[in-house]
Amino acid sequence: MKRAKFDLFMSLSRQRSVQVLILIGFLYVVLVGFEVPFVFRNGFSLVSQDGFGTGQFSKSSVLDSEEELADKKAPIRPLFDVPLQVPPIQSSKPERNIREIKNPLSSLFFDGSFVNMTSKDGFSGILKSAKEAFEVGRKLWKELELHKKEVGFLESNNNKTIEQCPHSISMSGFDFQGKGKRMMVLPCGLTLGSHVTVVGRPKRAHQEHDPKISLLKEGQFLMVSQFMMELQGLKTVDGEDPPRILHFNPRLKGDWSGKPVIEQNTCYRMQWGTAQRCEGWRSRDDEETVDGQVKCEKWTRDDDANHSEQSKASWWLNRIVGRKKPVSFDWPFPFSEDKLFVLTLSAGLEGYHINVDGRHVTSFPYRTGFALEDATGLSLNGDVDIDSVFAASLPTSHPSFAPQRHLDMSNRWKAPPLLSQPVDLLIGVLSAGNHFAERMAIRRSWMQHRLVKSSNVVARFFVALHGRKDINVELKKEAEFFGDIVIVPYMDNYDLVVLKTVAICEYGVHVAFAKNIMKCDDDTFVRVDAVIKEVNKIPENRSLYVGNINYYHKPLRSGKWAVTYEEWPEEDYPPYANGPGYVISSDIANFIVSEFDRHKLKLFKMEDVSMGMWVEKFNSTRHVQYVHSLKFSQAGCVDDYYSAHYQSPRQMICMWNKLQQQGRPLCCNMR
Repeated sequence: MKRAKFDLFMSLSRQRSVQVLILIGFLYVVLVGFEVPFVFRNGFSLVSQDGFGTGQFSKSSVLDSEEELADKKAPIRPLFDVPLQVPPIQSSKPERNIREIKNPLSSLFFDGSFVNMTSKDGFSGILKSAKEAFEVGRKLWKELELHKKEVGFLESNNNKTIEQCPHSISMSGFDFQGKGKRMMVLPCGLTLGSHVTVVGRPKRAHQEHDPKISLLKEGQFLMVSQFMMELQGLKTVDGEDPPRILHFNPRLKGDWSGKPVIEQNTCYRMQWGTAQRCEGWRSRDDEETVDGQVKCEKWTRDDDANHSEQSKASWWLNRIVGRKKPVSFDWPFPFSEDKLFVLTLSAGLEGYHINVDGRHVTSFPYRTGFALEDATGLSLNGDVDIDSVFAASLPTSHPSFAPQRHLDMSNRWKAPPLLSQPVDLLIGVLSAGNHFAERMAIRRSWMQHRLVKSSNVVARFFVALHGRKDINVELKKEAEFFGDIVIVPYMDNYDLVVLKTVAICEYGVHVAFAKNIMKCDDDTFVRVDAVIKEVNKIPENRSLYVGNINYYHKPLRSGKWAVTYEEWPEEDYPPYANGPGYVISSDIANFIVSEFDRHKLKLFKMEDVSMGMWVEKFNSTRHVQYVHSLKFSQAGCVDDYYSAHYQSPRQMICMWNKLQQQGRPLCCNMR
């Protein structure tokens, strides 16, 4: 009886076990049926390359220790068939867009605690400066964030100060030369029909052992007498040399030609245009005129055969015998040592006109990139004594030099949102806080390229904080409206430009997830499609460094750009691409950011040399393909350029219009 009950119990248990197994199998089939399509639909990008972790972990939770990182080789670019690690699509897109729009501040962090303030090492100097600049920058940013009302009050008070626009200005020689400034301020610039009259007297020639207008051997000297009259754009820049809208330079003695000449030119950011030299010969009949006036009038020259005694005798003979011949008057060079002159500069429809003692001498056509209203200062320097200066027919309405004059707050210029997948190229543009006009010109020119508008190429301005509160307030407004500015939180300093380059790399690696990263300046015009085409010539699995590369360049040990042996002890720089435009691959950028985070990145005040130094170090662990091209132009614009440096805002617009209308990369070299 007991055995029968036991058999019955075992039979029921087996049936339950079978039912449980069937239920488990059914659940397994259901789960697999849902999981497999999900995996194939989303791919394997959610699985990390180091294991089975998902993208939910923060960056800091998966970082190795410094000791482990030190033993690893530099990161390499992912191969074509290996997907990049990106956050999940569902969360990455809104987070990236919101972060850029609401907070333009760069996430680059400089830890000043590791800086040895007592070190005398050449590279430690820039670290000390960086520490101080970041400390000041943090205070400035905190002030902008926490004291908006106070800053707004200061801004409104500043706006109440309205500069007057007199119709005419008169200064005596004593006032003009007072305090050594030798400058007449033209508050509202010039306009069509404005004219400036200068009464002065050139000084007698003096000895110079190092004249800038001629070449001498060591120990020689030259008798020189020259002066410079310039129209300068005093309000278009802040903290840098103003552009020379017109440079008028009579050289009575000392020119390299040995003859008296008049040279005229323009200068933008220390980059001179093509000089127009008047050497005593009248401009050719087929040469373009300026408002109907020739560019250069004729004056007598010592080597002019038409003024020999024989030619004069022939002229008198022809007059006596009655031969009709037009009578021409020959004038000497318009300036003489210690002789009074009256010079009048007038603004015409097509250019400037110079008259001396009532006679037209030269005309200089307006050059693209310079406007009459920007000419807010007249300076006279050199070997000349000034008796009086008088400016008349000046504009009576005030052209605003505030950012509102340059910024077009239209939605059409806003940056498009970032894509959820990696972009082909990030173009990081170095800019200064007060360069509102330069940034707006780029937005209206090459940033309108279809690749940028489609977000396959991302362009961002990288700007440090300015010393003036009002500039920072306007900069923050600009950044929040256009969404294309990344503010690096330190007080701007020319020697610390290299930090903006590190910020570009950090943004390209951690925000844009760019395959390649280009760095340029805000006076660089970029042909986006040409740069992409040049980069695509290199296989995708290779590290690259593309630009106008310098080999075996030596540091200058004297002069304005001098580098001391403490700053750079070696005799040669590493190979480096000129700063106005170069491209690196993402693995190099990742290496730079990693070295910076670990306090192992050497910083040098010359940004482009720093990049060459970093690439050289990376090249020691992974081969880098260097690509040299002169089409990344350093000194202006060249035919079929990839990038063109030293382009003013108006030249940017001019070049973009030519590119759109004629379909070819043409320069607007006439400044």
